[in-house]
Amino acid sequence: MVSLIVVRTWIEPVVAGAQLAGSLYDTGLLMVVKNYYNSSAEGAGEVAQQKAISNFYTIYNLVLGLSPLLSAYFLARLGDEKHRKIPICGPLCGYLLSRLIVLFVILLDWPIEVIYGSAALNGLSGGFATYWSGIMALAALGSSESRRSLRLIIIELSYGVAGFIGSLASGHIFTLNLTYRQGSTLISFSAALYLLCILYSLCVLKVPQAGQLSHANKEPNGVKGEPSKNSTSEPQAAEGTRLLGARVAGNSGSEVALTPSKVILALLFTSAVLYELAVAGAIVDVLQLFVLKEPLKWDAVMIGYGNASGYVIFITSFLGIYALSRHLRDTTMIALGMLSFSAGILIMAFARWTYLYFVARAVMLFTLIPLPTIRSTISKRVQESSYVLWPTRNLTGRATAQFPHDHMKYHDGQL
Repeated sequence: MVSLIVVRTWIEPVVAGAQLAGSLYDTGLLMVVKNYYNSSAEGAGEVAQQKAISNFYTIYNLVLGLSPLLSAYFLARLGDEKHRKIPICGPLCGYLLSRLIVLFVILLDWPIEVIYGSAALNGLSGGFATYWSGIMALAALGSSESRRSLRLIIIELSYGVAGFIGSLASGHIFTLNLTYRQGSTLISFSAALYLLCILYSLCVLKVPQAGQLSHANKEPNGVKGEPSKNSTSEPQAAEGTRLLGARVAGNSGSEVALTPSKVILALLFTSAVLYELAVAGAIVDVLQLFVLKEPLKWDAVMIGYGNASGYVIFITSFLGIYALSRHLRDTTMIALGMLSFSAGILIMAFARWTYLYFVARAVMLFTLIPLPTIRSTISKRVQESSYVLWPTRNLTGRATAQFPHDHMKYHDGQL
């Protein structure tokens, strides 16, 4: 039976709650911005309205991506040196305050440009880069090397399932007329969920102690101070050693150091950054604007369903890693995920009908396999104090993700 102390080290409730709040907010913000420019630019034509929405998101993503450049590294370093909760609670507080600002924009008729300030506040508190690196660091501390890939992808699965549920519900919640301002109910639910996540992180979540898992995973056989019976046999390579090397001991007792190649580490890190740029630029930024106009022209409910189909990828990627990791090399799995994304986004470029959009989403079923696989492989070969590197990858993805807006094509109903 799992003890209460172990349960308190689980980070999944925070991930699920925050992503549920985030999926509600994403749909709400998109519809609030759309309704604002549809009313303010009425009579200007659909192209002008779409351009105004695109320009808003270009500036919004630029502010959101550049504002954490200094704070993300500072907070991540504090998390490594002081307390692991700092990179988690700091961004969550920023999320809460930024959502409250958007709520005031809706209720008090503030200018839509005030939302840029909420994005800046979100970024200065660390943003998603710091938050996710804190989640990954805590998960790595709470898992053994042999189970780390599975633990990380379970967290990704929690993220995806929560996003799927939130996206399905977001469109229906947006249409509820509980207040006189459309969208305020959705943003209020989002802010309340972030508040619950902050309280859980501060009062319930417990940081795993260093060495706790290694002590728990020791073999019960054998006497203290004596080598085990199998100590003379060559140990099996740990997960991921095929890619980066490991440190093993031979029969003679002398250690043979297979030093991880810095070149391979650099290539893995670079591939993760480039892949993050492709996914963030194509899916996160371009698609959410593409579905607003002809030929799709979705309403809030369909936008929620479309976002939910994107979160199904988290589930299929989890099943893919769980089923294939025992039979395929890490490099093969990474290539499979990248091929899945490339084929799906190619089909998406010609999605002039709703069914073809969902067909493209189905082809992307293994899109999320590369990043957790690369992240897990690197985390096993670097020191725990080096987890601060991961905000750099996330920051690069966020800071440059706005550029696809400037090159987005609307004619002929194609991307």
